[in-house]
Amino acid sequence: MNLVPSTDVAAIDLARIDLSDPALYADGDPHAVWQAMREREPVRWQAVDSKGFWGVSTFDGAERVLSDHATFSSTGGVMLNMLGRPEPAQGQQFSATDPPELARIRGPLQRDLAMRAVQQHAAVVRDHVRDLLGSLSGSFDFATAISPLPMAFLGPLMGIPAQDWPLIARLVAMSVAEHDPDTAVEEGPQATLDRGHRELFAYLLNLSVEHRKRPRGDLVDTLLALPISAGGVVANCYSLILGAAASIAHVPTATLAELLRTGQYPTWAARRALIPGAVEEAIRWTSPAGHFLRTATQDTAINGKAIAAGDAVVLWIGSSNRDERYFPDPHRLNPSRRGQRHLAFGAGAHYCIGAALARLALRIVFEEMFQGFTSFELAGDIVHVRSTWLAGIKSLPVVGRPR
Repeated sequence: MNLVPSTDVAAIDLARIDLSDPALYADGDPHAVWQAMREREPVRWQAVDSKGFWGVSTFDGAERVLSDHATFSSTGGVMLNMLGRPEPAQGQQFSATDPPELARIRGPLQRDLAMRAVQQHAAVVRDHVRDLLGSLSGSFDFATAISPLPMAFLGPLMGIPAQDWPLIARLVAMSVAEHDPDTAVEEGPQATLDRGHRELFAYLLNLSVEHRKRPRGDLVDTLLALPISAGGVVANCYSLILGAAASIAHVPTATLAELLRTGQYPTWAARRALIPGAVEEAIRWTSPAGHFLRTATQDTAINGKAIAAGDAVVLWIGSSNRDERYFPDPHRLNPSRRGQRHLAFGAGAHYCIGAALARLALRIVFEEMFQGFTSFELAGDIVHVRSTWLAGIKSLPVVGRPR
């Protein structure tokens, strides 16, 4: 995957593009495709077997769909791998429940994950990040090295022991990158997805049972106190882990890859006062959650295209966050960019419940990375995850020089 467009956009034949093909996001040039869509067909129908979806590529179109839960519902599933399949967690999982029912699940979790609540963990988390980065020098794979970080932040908030973090990371990968050759089982993508879900949900069910026996005052206990089923508790744990896995590891990896490509690492490292804004820009630029899925509840229109009730609508977040009409020079990773909202965390009632945790985590990672290393050099090929949902890098070989 090219992090910035490199294909002649005018030469792209959109009729030959399959937006549901994971290979496009691993080996292709999706940013060039999305730019062509924004210019020529900002809302485009994509057939998938006997089904299909409307792909929305612009900022205003995506923001409108995300903000209008009455017209575009989350109860039919929120990821492409659920296309045409019933969402078993609707009404139980915060990501698959619409207002007003959403408030009974989201409210207590939101309080637990607000910045004031997660800030108390900052010192412990910083020590962990410092230890992890401090153990690195010479030649290593940056993406692999920092892969434990999502669970280092979220694991303690859910009572997941450190020895289980690698297992959770593997099962999450199977659940969101079932087509990736390093993730897929021999039986194929669907078997990979089913096995990842089955084993991860079984782990989380056992975790919730242990919490019922011995409450720990963490996020799992908050979920257990809600008026939802045991399956709902598991589904919400899954959503929390998925969000952390997407942002906390893949934003710094993709950002470092771009800083090395453009030679900007020394500039960013020397301007650490810009880190809070740089973190926000890195989130926009990487957009690690590549898409959100919604289902139209009534006949409507987006950018002049008629959408029928029951149609699936996919918002390409990586495209909307590079919309030229909204972001000047959108493909540039600019730490001084200010004052513009992005959609990496969504919008409206389903705005990312873990956004405060993600921002805190990324600020700590960036601070410790710039403090700990004078420079990096790329030492091999960058390899992207083969996934329609997770826009991430799974291999970034570097030579790092500690301070």
